[in-house]
Amino acid sequence: MSDGEKTDKQKQAELTALQAALAAEHAAVYGYGVVGGRIGAPRQGEARTAYDAHRAARDTLARSVRDLGGDPVAASPAYALPFSVADSSAALRLAAQLEERLAGVYADLVRATTGPRRTTATASLRESAVRATRWSGRAPAFPGLAERTADTTGHAGATDSPPSASPTT
Repeated sequence: MSDGEKTDKQKQAELTALQAALAAEHAAVYGYGVVGGRIGAPRQGEARTAYDAHRAARDTLARSVRDLGGDPVAASPAYALPFSVADSSAALRLAAQLEERLAGVYADLVRATTGPRRTTATASLRESAVRATRWSGRAPAFPGLAERTADTTGHAGATDSPPSASPTT
């Protein structure tokens, strides 16, 4: 279905999901700046690659928002982290949480889009799920679907609460 064939409601749902993904990518770029400053040397290259991937995804999403006639949501100057990131271990946890959160946002974007944008959203969901698994060492059964990803204790998710994409004030 082309953009011209979509109803206003479908276009608005797609734009809303694109804006949410863009906001999450802004937060991920910020978060990976923190990760890069604390992660140990053996994983420094992996963190840099993820940082670059999120910057590229952010730019692509901003273009998609503009293509639909929207004004891309701006990045905040800072974001609240879910916990103190004082060492390499905490940096690994933060990277995993960033990716897990992004997987959820991209799952929503997959549901809201069609055609090439859905293909791109699906690839982004997959990439976030793979990175989350690499950082955490755990693979959820249903990446991006927190309500379907319960650990053996029955708690949703495998880590602490997800990082906030909320800007700090």
